[in-house]
Amino acid sequence: MSAKNSGLQPLTLVAILATTGIALWFGLGSAFKERSASAEVRGAPVQRGPLEIRVVERGNLKAADAVSLKNEVEGQTTILKLVPEGTMVQEGDLLCELDATGMIEDRFQREISVRNAEAAYVKSKQTYEIQNSQNDSDVKAAEQALFFADMDLKKFQEGEKLAKEAEADEAIKLGEEEFTRAQEKLTWSQKLNEKGFLTDTELEADALALSRAQIQLEQEKRNKDLLVRFQLPRDEADLKSKLDEARRELERVKLQAAARIVDYEADMRTNEAKLALEKDKLAKIESQISKAKIIAPRAGMVVYAQDEGGRYGMSQPIKEGTQVRERQEILTIPSASGMIAQVSLHESVLKQIEPGQHATVTVDALPGRLFSGAVRFVSVMADQNTYWANPNLRLYRTEVSIDEPIPEMRPGMSCSIEIQVEDIADALFVPVQAVFRRGTENLSFVENGTRSEERKVEVGKFNDRWVQVLSGLTEGEVVLLAPPVEFESEPAEAANGTEPADGGTQTPGHERPAQGAPSAPTADASAPAAPGAVAVPSGEQRGERGERGREGFDAARAEEFKKRMEGMSAEERAKAMEGFRGRDGGGERRERGGGGPSGG
Repeated sequence: MSAKNSGLQPLTLVAILATTGIALWFGLGSAFKERSASAEVRGAPVQRGPLEIRVVERGNLKAADAVSLKNEVEGQTTILKLVPEGTMVQEGDLLCELDATGMIEDRFQREISVRNAEAAYVKSKQTYEIQNSQNDSDVKAAEQALFFADMDLKKFQEGEKLAKEAEADEAIKLGEEEFTRAQEKLTWSQKLNEKGFLTDTELEADALALSRAQIQLEQEKRNKDLLVRFQLPRDEADLKSKLDEARRELERVKLQAAARIVDYEADMRTNEAKLALEKDKLAKIESQISKAKIIAPRAGMVVYAQDEGGRYGMSQPIKEGTQVRERQEILTIPSASGMIAQVSLHESVLKQIEPGQHATVTVDALPGRLFSGAVRFVSVMADQNTYWANPNLRLYRTEVSIDEPIPEMRPGMSCSIEIQVEDIADALFVPVQAVFRRGTENLSFVENGTRSEERKVEVGKFNDRWVQVLSGLTEGEVVLLAPPVEFESEPAEAANGTEPADGGTQTPGHERPAQGAPSAPTADASAPAAPGAVAVPSGEQRGERGERGREGFDAARAEEFKKRMEGMSAEERAKAMEGFRGRDGGGERRERGGGGPSGG
């Protein structure tokens, strides 16, 4: 029994020692690791040296000179035929055919409308010409009547009036002669009667002839008096009145002719305008039908366009069966003269970028190759298409020219662009995680033994890792990478529930960035602010803005979102929901693409 116990004692001792050693190893090792990690995370020295300011972003290659072929058919249409992407084509080749069935049917209707309009125009034109001829006849008849009235008046004044007066005078003269002759005859008859040569009956007959001649003479005198005093003035007045009436009739005929011709002319002009309009519509439809076939304007390689105008940043790919809108780009034929890199820069780094700055481009499909270039264009307006993807995101289109492109480059290839903003030869800098914001102040916490000292700092240029310190820190000091537990990121009035001085609002748990200050790439630390500097939001902070946008999804925006969803097709709604489900990863995408500048 004792022998058996003596054999077990060494084994028990070894087991105890091994257990104790393992426990000490894990305990001391864990404590050492925690202390090392704490020392590594909490503190970073203030350094002095050269500081490179770089902006790194993801982009795509694009031809420097490309012919853009767009849908010129009005409204929406469908792609029926499409040449494969990458096909080498010659000038005049058919590249794309759009659906023109509805327009072909409409063309037949327009041709009928043109023929009807042409018939109406010819009829109205002939009616106008007939009425115009009738008006000429009426006017000439009225002018002739006026001429005759004028001639009648002149005839009366210069001929008939004098003739009638002379006729009356002649009648009176004849009457006087007849009266004288009858008077002389009566005298001789009386003498002969007294001598017995004439009977009393013959004497009475001569006396009666004298009386008749006297009465006739007096009648002629009265006729002349009536003629001169009444008949001649009346006839002259009547002729003058007829002349005036002929003048008025001529004016009336002209006015009536003008009035009638206006109606016929207006009808003719209306039908002429309708005919021209129908012809224009027919010509437009024929032009639209011809535009349904997209022909290659020059030789080259076909590249499908990348449309970024869809809802929430999504759009249907270019393929047969895809619906395209008017003025939407369908194809491009790039030239071999050069390539550019196109990138969308965040508003936080926009102020640092200027045309002419040197840039380096790396193409994913060409690993190990570096291509030099320069910024050639920076948009002055934000890309409105990004509103659908994220209403809080503002991106600016920027183009970088590539100095020496190679044939292996293809439009649409993914690439990385590093823009060299500035090289500061001697700068004092700290990690961006070491600068925090409280209100409009930039702060750092300097290690001072077991305590930390709060410092106000003034910052300058920055990249995604380092920020230049202009004042407030000295080289060699150690600054904390995380704020103390008692640190309050909001001013006192904000903490008490009052509105900040600038009238802005804050989300609980996130401090409001100072105007023109960069943001740190960590979610729990604020970035420095500098005069003239701009904010550089990290991927997490961009995601934070997305969360703020969702927290602020009020009834008005919900209604707007509902209307947008109702206007989408089933496929678009499905894509939109996929986009929303993947929205939380939006910040990671930008972070992978180099959400801020990078440098040494």
